[in-house]
Amino acid sequence: MKIPSAPHRREPHPHGRVARWRWSIAAATALCCLSPARADDDISTDRPDFVESSQVVGKGRFQVEWGLARERGDDASGARQRIDSTPTLLRLGVSDTLELRIETDGYKRSRSETTAPSRVTRERGFADTSLGVKWHMQDGDEATGRPAIAWLLHVDVDTGSAAFRGDGLRPSLRVVGEWELDHAMSLGVMGGVAVNRDTDSGRFAAGILAVTAGKSWTVRFRTFVELAGRQLAPSRHGGSVVSVDAGTAYLLSPSVQVDAVVSRGITHTSPDWEFGAGLSIRF
Repeated sequence: MKIPSAPHRREPHPHGRVARWRWSIAAATALCCLSPARADDDISTDRPDFVESSQVVGKGRFQVEWGLARERGDDASGARQRIDSTPTLLRLGVSDTLELRIETDGYKRSRSETTAPSRVTRERGFADTSLGVKWHMQDGDEATGRPAIAWLLHVDVDTGSAAFRGDGLRPSLRVVGEWELDHAMSLGVMGGVAVNRDTDSGRFAAGILAVTAGKSWTVRFRTFVELAGRQLAPSRHGGSVVSVDAGTAYLLSPSVQVDAVVSRGITHTSPDWEFGAGLSIRF
């Protein structure tokens, strides 16, 4: 899942930068037609939880992870805000341990309402695009307790519409460890750092730390709970965005997954609630 962008000033909508994002998605989607599907294992996704999977899609595979999301809460000015988005992740395997990634919150629509004075502001447009790579460093070993480990390097690029565009290039580095436990349980931990910008104080570094616990009830059905520190930063840089999440995923086939998630913010700078549902397909 994408790192939260720093707060920024609202501006009128331009449409010129949308084309680049659309071409990126179209080019990556076209690759799916050249990527043969193999059904020797089940799909592994990076959604719906915030902690990424340690697995990559595999050489010659292409995977689309798409969703619908809504968040509700108060923004920095105290206005009541609702944001709808279409988070999308495209993953292309270049080897059995390395994948290329394009990620975005897609098309976004926001509604902000103030009471004094009473005013409603609506914005529509596209979110920024994030380009990245994931490296699966090692496999896990349940017998010895060794975790599966992966590294993710991403750069958020300011390609979005004015209302949702960040400032310049914002890199992030994350490391994920996953443990397979008894009774079909699993534990995942992700830590990292993201370099962001805000309009008042410029560039700053924010921490990332999240823990998720999962349970596979059948070979197709799993659930999870999670504590997600999506952004750990002082108040002058937007504050810490921390939530408690719960969700489920179900395999319709070895290469198709549907999922749902709900999140409750636990800091005053986090959205009060977030809801999401998604579909992931491996080609």
